Amino acid sequence: MTKVSFFDRRVIETFLKVTAFISTALSLIVIFVDIPKECKEVYGGIFLISLLLIYFEIWVWSNKLTNINVTIEGSDVTIKVGDIFQESDFKVIAFNEYFDTQVDNKIISEGSLNGVFIKEHLDIAVSDLDEHIAAYDFDKDEILGANENRKQGKKLRHQIGSICIYKDYLLTAFTKFDDSNKALITMPEYLEFLINFWDRVNRVYAQKNVSTPIFGSGITRIQGHKNISDEDLLKIMLWTFRISEMRFKYPARLTIIIHKDKIDKINLLDIKSARNGI
Repeated sequence: MTKVSFFDRRVIETFLKVTAFISTALSLIVIFVDIPKECKEVYGGIFLISLLLIYFEIWVWSNKLTNINVTIEGSDVTIKVGDIFQESDFKVIAFNEYFDTQVDNKIISEGSLNGVFIKEHLDIAVSDLDEHIAAYDFDKDEILGANENRKQGKKLRHQIGSICIYKDYLLTAFTKFDDSNKALITMPEYLEFLINFWDRVNRVYAQKNVSTPIFGSGITRIQGHKNISDEDLLKIMLWTFRISEMRFKYPARLTIIIHKDKIDKINLLDIKSARNGI
């Protein structure tokens, strides 16, 4: 999929910088080396073809970009394709507002990041994780009370954006559930979640690296915004990070992980070229 046009301004600017360097180097060389007249046309043609190939390579590179670093209000942020479970320090896993752990393709899909974490990366029994969450010292404003009418799953609701630390994982309440156990989140709630989330991360990260997925990029979608792209969600995450009080102190950094199947829909050159990543 072509994300960057062939005559994109940034591709041209990069090409001009490269050609300026090459031209300067060649100019210095020809001062000391005489080129035979009969070879000048051949060398000139080779030079022009080389420039075309260089331009083409820059354009291909721009479309295949899978890893960028940006600085947002003094914090180092990496955006890349990868596996969040392979990242160092804190890894963020999105749960629902009840911190359910039942992977049955009804409450939690086994194909979701949440389901993969519980099924493949949890190093204790699920019941032990439930006990850990139940005993966790949440702030008072993070507990919204019990939903006694809920028929499946846990009953205690948490404010979206709440965080429960388990070893090197930050479990966060991301989605709300309706009476049919369907994940729901509106755009105002999505923004509320992100603001709350960055605030909680600021309290608990302890100068460690934090890696997150693109929230809302998987099974959960934003109500009223069915066609919102993963790139838009990424930009919203970066914008709310910028306006929050969250700041990573060096050498700690934020890493946002993009699933390999999603990168074809995200133009990282746009994000890298923009001020503060947005």
